[in-house]
Order: sequence, then structure tokens, then C-alpha cells
Amino acid sequence: MILHSQILGEGKPFVVLHGFLGMSDNWKTLGTQFSEDGYEVHLLDLRNHGRSFHSDDFSYDFMVKDLEKYCEEKNLENIILLGHSMGGKVAMEYASKNPGNVERLIVVDISPRAYPPHHQDILNALDDLDFSKISTRQEAEEELSKSIKEVGVRLFLLKNLYRKSKDEFGLRINLPVLKDSMEVIGVSLSEDAIFPGKTLFINGGNSDYIREEDRELIKNHFPDARIETIQDAGHWVHAEQPEAFYEAVSSFLD
Repeated sequence: MILHSQILGEGKPFVVLHGFLGMSDNWKTLGTQFSEDGYEVHLLDLRNHGRSFHSDDFSYDFMVKDLEKYCEEKNLENIILLGHSMGGKVAMEYASKNPGNVERLIVVDISPRAYPPHHQDILNALDDLDFSKISTRQEAEEELSKSIKEVGVRLFLLKNLYRKSKDEFGLRINLPVLKDSMEVIGVSLSEDAIFPGKTLFINGGNSDYIREEDRELIKNHFPDARIETIQDAGHWVHAEQPEAFYEAVSSFLD
């Protein structure tokens, strides 16, 4: 099975990987901007996310194999590869295993280190949605607001809502598998993973996903990496400061 994607523009292949509980739609505005700069932008839905297939198998190894298969199917060579959060981990692993196929690597607000599970409250809130009683998106948001106070996070999660039928909503994510995969999401990059090519790490100034002590670890895995901080942005740096993010990526690619 091949990952679902949205392909924008023509030119050099530029592959974008969303984060945990995200989807290709999250990147459509920026993807359109990059396509206008002469790139063929591939916005992917990773397995168990968006419109891609559901599977009980879920790990970085499987996601890297999915990306290898996708690039092979679409004849993508010397790609620009960008990944946010979980997608950033996939991008790091892919680049280290396929260095000859990645011209530039961009990793957004994630480090190669391990992270403890920290999405349980969000997953539980999604699991608590009773679609037999919810008939509108507003009702779904009201339910989520009981446990998720940040409006931006609720709107991000509600992107996963779709109509299974005229009368019933459902979630695009494979929630049962993702709930069982919390340990998998946080694992560190493979110890021997090294990508020697040009790499940009972007972190949000208000986020603690990339810390000062991560810099040495980043350099060990990515010797030609630089780290750029975008101020007044948290973990969803590309959504919170899209102009500054676009400028940082464009400058790196130039």
C-alpha cells in the first residue's frame, strides 16, 4: 500500500511529513508557497493518519519503509525532506538510511533523543468522544474543551473529524493503535544513525522539544547541521509563525 499524498506544483521534489495526530492538510498553505517557488511538493499522510491506510504495525521502521516505497513509486530522487515532530523522527531515520536520496534535510522542533509519553490526555479525550451523541463539529469541540483548554490544540485535533455517513462522524486516525503506541513515538533515533548532508533544525523559542543539551547529540548524528530558533512560537512553530518559518526554510534551501 502506498501512502496518501497531496502533490502541489512542479520541479524539484520536496517531501513533507506531519507530526503525531496530524495530516497533510496541516501543511497545505506552506506547501502551496513552496510549490510556487519551483518545487514539486508532496504532502504525505503517514500510516494510521489522515487518508492513509490503517495498520496494527506502527513504528519508525515501518514509517521509513513506507517513505522508501513512496519515493520509489513516485520516482523521487535527491529530495528535500522536511518533517515535524514525529515526522521529523521519520525524516531523520530515512535520511540516515538513504543519504544518497536526500539533498537537504529539515527537522522541525524535535531532537534525536528519547521523549517520555506525553499525549495520553489528548488521546483519552479523543477516545471519550461519543459519536452517537455528536452531530456537529461544534458539539465535538465542546466535548474536547472539557479536558483540552487550548483552542489551537482542539482545532488541530478536529481536523481528524470526518463524516463516515450522513448521520455519523468518525476520526481519520487509527486511535486504538496510536493509543497503544505511545512508547514507540518517543524512542530515540537509532544510535548509529548518521546523515552527513546539509541539515536544518528549526525549533520554537517557547518550546522545550529541542534543548541546549541536545545540540551536541544533534551534531553527532548530523555533523553538517545548524539550529535556528523562531521566537514567539511553540511546538507548532510552522503554524504559529508561518512567515518566519517560510523565510528560514527558503534561506536554507537557497
